[in-house]
Amino acid sequence: MNTSRRFSMILISTLVLTLLLGVTGIGQVNAQTATPGLGRALVYLYGYATDPGTLMQGTNFTLKMDVRNKGDSNALNVVFTFTSDTFLPLQTGGVKTLSDISKDGGKEGVNQPFMVNTVNKGAPATIAVAVSYSDETGASYSENFTITLYVSADATKQPIYGTPRPSATPTAIRRPQLVVNSYNTDIDPLQPGSIFQLELNVRNLGNADARAVTMVLGGGVVSSDTGTPQPGTQGSSSDLTTFAPLGSSNLVFLGDVTAAQEIKSNQKLIVNVSANPGAYTFKISFVYTDPGGVRYVDDQVITLLVYKLPQVEVSLYQDPGVFFAGQMGMLPLQVTNLGRSSAVLGNMKITAENADISNNSALVGILDAGGYFTLDASLMPYQAGPLELKISINYTDDFNQPRVIEQTLTVDVQEMPVVETPPGGMPEEIPAAPETFMGKLVRLFKGLFGLGSEQTEPVNTLPEETIPGGKEVIPVIPGGKG
Repeated sequence: MNTSRRFSMILISTLVLTLLLGVTGIGQVNAQTATPGLGRALVYLYGYATDPGTLMQGTNFTLKMDVRNKGDSNALNVVFTFTSDTFLPLQTGGVKTLSDISKDGGKEGVNQPFMVNTVNKGAPATIAVAVSYSDETGASYSENFTITLYVSADATKQPIYGTPRPSATPTAIRRPQLVVNSYNTDIDPLQPGSIFQLELNVRNLGNADARAVTMVLGGGVVSSDTGTPQPGTQGSSSDLTTFAPLGSSNLVFLGDVTAAQEIKSNQKLIVNVSANPGAYTFKISFVYTDPGGVRYVDDQVITLLVYKLPQVEVSLYQDPGVFFAGQMGMLPLQVTNLGRSSAVLGNMKITAENADISNNSALVGILDAGGYFTLDASLMPYQAGPLELKISINYTDDFNQPRVIEQTLTVDVQEMPVVETPPGGMPEEIPAAPETFMGKLVRLFKGLFGLGSEQTEPVNTLPEETIPGGKEVIPVIPGGKG
């Protein structure tokens, strides 16, 4: 009896001790499992933007959010819920999900399309964003963000939302673009009535080919906003008042112009004779289609300068006679205005090589149409032969730029004649030549008819000199006696 009770007590004590030790061991294991203690995940909104940047009523846009996790645990099963009365969510029903956002600064992009609903233009509107997620321990968290957007009443305003972000690369639009790269004329300067060649360098700066290009001189082409191809090209409304085409109409077919290609076009034009001096704009239109058949009209404007320069002629108003080398002679010059209007001219100057010219400069002034200006210069050439005279007249053109009219005249210069003196001087009288038989016979017949039969005396052709203060005339013989 006592032995059985003692054995029972020992057995009960052993069971109680075993239970106590087991419970203690389990507590230690759980404590060791929970000791490390991971930190929570923390999701926040780093920045946001819209594409496009300008929001207009009735248009669609995409809200782009930069979401990051700065917690010590990964954010799992992230759910974004968008709510707004102004902006209606599209495609996703207003819910976006992410499987995870890595810890320690991990970032993800969230894009949600919207449509702008009825709103007061120029007023801000908001979007409520609710975010729910869990961490690696299974704990659940939630965050709420409010995004404020501006609905613009003016498409030129470009608001920036939140932290600045790189803008999205726009989709390239493929279309041709024709421009006049350069131009020039074969006549400079242009004047009323001038017929000239206009050379145009046309370049396609677009990224697509321009097909069936037609150039319209003077412009006047009406483009279609719908882009629907129109049959034919109208050029009757072109402005050709000052510059008009010659030899062809104002419609010039250029053909196809590929992307980055440059072509040249030469057109013959005339300046209207009634045009006044000035700078004139000349419109040029290019009508073409792109590879998709869409019709385009590119208008260009170039500037052409029209001058009205004086038309003068420099000439001799009378015969100056013979010029001798080393001897001074008169040079009678005349400037005549051949234009239809008056001209204001500056200084006129005459120069020449191998010659000395005095009184060779004068101010011309105003010359009426058909009027003239004379200048009597003195010319002494140094040597015989053709002598070229250079005449220059200064004036100011219609654009206040100094100009010079240059013309040339050629005169003939001869050697000075040399008179040879015989040895011993010239005789006082020229001896008469011996009379011939025929001369005597002629004198005989003259005597018979009473016409005089005397013999003709030689005539003295030498110059005579009068003695100062006297009346006696003494013949002067070079190299002889007086």
